[in-house]
Amino acid sequence: MTVPGLPMTVPAPDLPARVRIHEVGARDGLQNESATVPTAVKADFVRRLAGAGLTTIEATSFVHPKWVPQLADAEELFPLVRELPVDLPVLVPNARGLDRALALGATRVAVFASATESFAKANLNRTVDEALAMFDPVVSRARAEGGHVRGYLSMCFGDPWEGPVPVEQVVRVCRALLDMGCQELSLGDTIGVATPGHVTALLTALNEAGVPTEALGVHFHDTYGQALANTLAALRHGVTTVDASAGGLGGCPFAKSATGNLATEDLVWMLRGLGVETGVDLDALVATSVWMAAHLGRPSPSRTVRALTPRPDEPARTNRSSPTSHKEQ
Repeated sequence: MTVPGLPMTVPAPDLPARVRIHEVGARDGLQNESATVPTAVKADFVRRLAGAGLTTIEATSFVHPKWVPQLADAEELFPLVRELPVDLPVLVPNARGLDRALALGATRVAVFASATESFAKANLNRTVDEALAMFDPVVSRARAEGGHVRGYLSMCFGDPWEGPVPVEQVVRVCRALLDMGCQELSLGDTIGVATPGHVTALLTALNEAGVPTEALGVHFHDTYGQALANTLAALRHGVTTVDASAGGLGGCPFAKSATGNLATEDLVWMLRGLGVETGVDLDALVATSVWMAAHLGRPSPSRTVRALTPRPDEPARTNRSSPTSHKEQ
């Protein structure tokens, strides 16, 4: 539990003043659920996340329902949330997925590549280079339509089939995604094996290859409890975009050793203690994750959600150190 004034803000040197959280709970979180969440609940989830101050919320994926049945309702869901005053990126795997997204008015899309051959085969049934060739016209058309394109890169720090992934191998695919027109890259620690030194080494190598830090985001899984430590290493390098999932939802349906994403609440708690702004109302976010956990029938794995959620026999606790809400800023 917490008390007013905690966490105490103690700024650390060499950190950005503000971090943009790229919220992935509604897509990356829910796509790994065994049960399908009703469309109306998903839409309410996105609305609640926006109400908590998150400004980038990944809404859904226009992948064929055969591969990700939990997100088969993309055409029904997106119109329910597209008028929200936030960025709503969606995943598109190919030209057909882009067509579906553009037809509904999506302006921010993402493609998802792999740094390893094994995962490219498991996730896309293609080699790394075949997948890049498939994405090239998708990125070009999205940019021609005035859209913003993000490139996800999985298995940047380790692969369950191949083991260690050479840094230069990751740099090559990142450079290819940037060269084809992706405006932002998300470096994925898909199975959660990264450690801070590895994070710094990869970011440094990317810079040396001409990939600017401002084009990079990080996407850590907490399999070995390293997600916050790895995030801090990335922030110290200058990264200002961090992917996180409300309540710690998610994993990866194509990599069974991938456990949950970094919980957004845990990230916000750490950043608040460091004096780094996010614009997120932590109490509202915790309430949203508790609400979604009830729909999923299990408690949230986020430590911060659990710490700030009262047991049935005690009064509700709030974090009175919450910053001014995003609606007042």
